[in-house]
Amino acid sequence: MSKLIKLRKGLDVNLKGKAALETVSVKCPGEYALVPDDFTGMKPKVVVNEGDTVLAGDALFVDKKHPEVKFVSPVSGTVTLVERGDRRKLLSVRVKSDGKQQSREFDVKGDIKAVLMESGMFAFFRQRPYDVVANPEDKPKAIFVSAFNSMPLSQDFSYVVKGQEEEFKAGIKALSAIAKVNLGINVAQSKTFLNDVPNCEVTVFDGPAPAGNVGVQINHVDPINKGEVVWTIGAEEVIFVGRLMKTGRVDLTRTIAVAGSEVKKPAYATIKVGQKLDTLLQGQISDESSLRIINGNVMTGIKTSKDGYLAAHATEVNVIPEGDHADEFMGWIMPRFNTFSTHRSYLSWLFGKKKEYVFDARVKGGERHMIMSGEYDKVFPMDIFAGYLIKAIITGDIDRQEALGIYEVAPEDFAIAEFVDSSKLELQRIVREGLDILRKENA
Repeated sequence: MSKLIKLRKGLDVNLKGKAALETVSVKCPGEYALVPDDFTGMKPKVVVNEGDTVLAGDALFVDKKHPEVKFVSPVSGTVTLVERGDRRKLLSVRVKSDGKQQSREFDVKGDIKAVLMESGMFAFFRQRPYDVVANPEDKPKAIFVSAFNSMPLSQDFSYVVKGQEEEFKAGIKALSAIAKVNLGINVAQSKTFLNDVPNCEVTVFDGPAPAGNVGVQINHVDPINKGEVVWTIGAEEVIFVGRLMKTGRVDLTRTIAVAGSEVKKPAYATIKVGQKLDTLLQGQISDESSLRIINGNVMTGIKTSKDGYLAAHATEVNVIPEGDHADEFMGWIMPRFNTFSTHRSYLSWLFGKKKEYVFDARVKGGERHMIMSGEYDKVFPMDIFAGYLIKAIITGDIDRQEALGIYEVAPEDFAIAEFVDSSKLELQRIVREGLDILRKENA
């Protein structure tokens, strides 16, 4: 019987525009792009030239420090652009699809880790500490997979995995050859095949967001101590690994949620990593200039445009109002029946938790002094003093950061705390900078 962990801290935010459980067809674009910034912590080295012909699964760039870790093309075709920015920073490598989807063949009978690196699947592994692309030289004490996302407007993995159950099991089996696998599921999923997936230890989590965050699950199942390493990988990416193990080919097709209050018909779409977003949003949104298009989840994703490309780890594309033309009559003094508040500042709380809200991208206030009110702790379900850790990062106190548990966290773990923060601090950015500094210090 699976272990059940109940979490009381957290916050569920009910936003308008959830994706309907149906998959719509999307046209295939001519061009795809792989973006190095999607793979935090690696320094890319391009191994192709403009005009080269590639197969799906051929490397476009590698990690300079670990060149055996490859980042591969999602499609077959021709390299059309190696895009660089300031100081020749690599921004993207673009491939024009030939429409044939010819794939490189991989021998999957050898060492699993070597197969994953050669095929590009290892690029989807992240490690704690630091929340960066995993170091292939490390031996992790465990690999964690979360099969649900509790953030607002997130995809429903139980829907996504339908018809791909065997690929998911094959992926878990491959991971188990590297280290012990811990799979986190929610209460509803405990009645599905996910509760009986072999070659892993299943834990059921019951609680509000961010219960689906893999960092929260690590903290409650097998916390990280200094000197230990844990790897994580998304549940959808486990399917990538499973496809590779079953077919010997790379297939980076994933089903994502296209959601948000400004999407005309929120639903799911099946596309490839690196696909241009205008294929998703054409006819689905109105005036782009007044909208915030988010590559990823509404709480943790990155602002983009229709000309952007689906991020490597993104499981949603969300669209909400920008809020730059908002005009609220009499401002905060109004009762605001349609405005969400965690402190019951508005009368909207009378409608209960089922009421859906429309959020825009405004911060609604400037950055203020940090008040140690304990408001982070109310929504932070980890055995960590979040407020004190943030202060230690801001002041650069590395010893205190280590004592307060920075090795266990990632920026996404602070998304809900950032949402409720009355000081308007960019907690996710602060944590990312703290992790980067700590990583350099320990290099």
